[in-house]
Amino acid sequence: MKISLEIKPDISYKSAGKFEDTRFEKIHNEIFKSSSEASLIIAQEIAQLIRDKQEQNQACVLGLATGSSPIKVYEELVRMHKEEGLSFKNVITFNLDEYYPMTKENSKSYHYFMHQHLFNHIDIKPENINIPDGTVVIEELNQYCIDYEMNIRNSGGLDFQLLGIGRTGHVGFNEPGSHINSGTRIITLDYITKVDASSDFNGVDNVPKRAITMGVSSIMRSKRIVLMAWGQNKADIIKRTIQGDISSEVPATFLQNHTNTTFVVDQSAASELTRFKTPWLVGECFWTQELKSKAIVWLCQKTNRAILKLTDRDYNNNGMSDLLAQEGSAYDLNINMFNVLQHTITGWPGGKPNTDDSHRPERAFPAKKRVVLFSPHPDDDVISMGGTFSKLIKQGHDVHVVYQTSGNIAVTDDEALKFAEVANDFVGNDASKINFRAVVDFLNTKSENQSDSLEVRKLKALIRRRESYAATRYIGLKDENTHFLDMPFYETGQIKKKPISAVDISIVADIIEKIKPHQVFAAGDLADPHGTHEVCLNAVFAAMKQLKHKSYMDDCWLWLYRGAWHEWDLHEIDMAVPLSPDEVLLKKHAILYHQSQKDRVMFQGNDSREFWVRAEDRNRNTAKLYDDLGLSEYEAIEAFKRFDY
Repeated sequence: MKISLEIKPDISYKSAGKFEDTRFEKIHNEIFKSSSEASLIIAQEIAQLIRDKQEQNQACVLGLATGSSPIKVYEELVRMHKEEGLSFKNVITFNLDEYYPMTKENSKSYHYFMHQHLFNHIDIKPENINIPDGTVVIEELNQYCIDYEMNIRNSGGLDFQLLGIGRTGHVGFNEPGSHINSGTRIITLDYITKVDASSDFNGVDNVPKRAITMGVSSIMRSKRIVLMAWGQNKADIIKRTIQGDISSEVPATFLQNHTNTTFVVDQSAASELTRFKTPWLVGECFWTQELKSKAIVWLCQKTNRAILKLTDRDYNNNGMSDLLAQEGSAYDLNINMFNVLQHTITGWPGGKPNTDDSHRPERAFPAKKRVVLFSPHPDDDVISMGGTFSKLIKQGHDVHVVYQTSGNIAVTDDEALKFAEVANDFVGNDASKINFRAVVDFLNTKSENQSDSLEVRKLKALIRRRESYAATRYIGLKDENTHFLDMPFYETGQIKKKPISAVDISIVADIIEKIKPHQVFAAGDLADPHGTHEVCLNAVFAAMKQLKHKSYMDDCWLWLYRGAWHEWDLHEIDMAVPLSPDEVLLKKHAILYHQSQKDRVMFQGNDSREFWVRAEDRNRNTAKLYDDLGLSEYEAIEAFKRFDY
């Protein structure tokens, strides 16, 4: 069961031409609400091509991609094979790339990936599978690459090429600087590409420095190309690729010259395109309150003016003349927007007792609320809302923090070994719960592809758990209000997790049912590199939907926080909680109790800063943005969006 988060970009246009004005876009693209929906459509196109070729008694030659983007496409193709009889006996495949050097048996190899996700589950002939070989000796590599190209041509060329896109704009491993005439070759990976892959290799230093890749010219000769992009992390590069000039600095822009290319993206990946980001610059808009807020905040930032200083000319010169005509004057627009933003600010995140709450983000009643703070990992609570967490406790609310996963995968082997050796020296062989000698032996002999043993996972989870207790005690929370769910989907001992199950949802529902909260806070930051936040949020959505018929749920509000990777844009914020300098310091110290996550961030995404630095910078930046718009000046602000489940 999966329920996707849909916080949509503003795509409100008038009349029948809603999506037709794409004047800034140079590549055909289709936009879907979710990657799941989009992946099904792509899989159906591939399946139809295979069937058409079968009817013509011809081979179907597919170029295939790896990474997280195509996984759901492959899952659907496997399903169609098993349930609908789709045969792959006429299919010949050529993969885009492979790390170098890399053995086929290595769980990080693309050979391993493709067999795990597709080839082991369908009836393709083994001799029809072509994946660059990461074990070819360097002296023979040039001829190997020439032969790979010739094999594609001798097979009739690629009928269909499936692509992802990296943050550098690479397709395959054609990094910035790749020439349009480049063929299959060995290439040095860009540092950003290695950072993005670092979590798979337990650190950027372990990522191979080179790879074998099909070239730009190899890709461009494909008869049909579909490029996939999912998530906010891909939004900037999608805009540069679709709307920018063709340049070797963004190799994906070469696809602008391909006559049969479609970009298939979800709403998050499309959110920076002009027709979504600033639709008033493209055509006439239907001015919802959310779109007004977005446009006026943008106008302030573009003109470097506070809200109350915007003029009629500012609106007219920046594509908002129809909004100005609709509202009558800049003064009316400005004062209304100022009030909207002013009303989001509160130092009482649980509601201020005995006050008029008609213009406050939270209710005054009940004065003392039961609060559940869901934290996907055992530190997201303090990273993203540590100041608000502290305020809720100090203001007398019954606060419960709920850690949804053990977080054990984010503890390095070195950190675990340090604890195990100390424990082993202290207790000898008398440990009743964890055999520390076994842990020490395992970690000292652990092989490259080996998953953690159960004992090691227990130890790593215990490290995260005790760090969490230390942080919440520092903030002022009672131990009995700290809960650990250890959701089963996470407990694989590997980076790859299991799909969310009914058991996971039931565990979340049980804790909500036990506490019967008036407020639920959950992580709406979906940019974590391995999707744990999204799975945890979907579990909260599903659980709350299950419980919606309960009477106490009528009074339960859901607030989403961000902060570890992205922050809410100003126009999205429904509650802004100011922090004093002392509260900023308290939050920092609470984060630093998570010592196993300090100094080396294993899953840092595209941000190399430590989490306490990220959080502090983002909170201060949010406060500055409010200040720049002419509102009160604060040291820092934590931001929340209310979500109707």
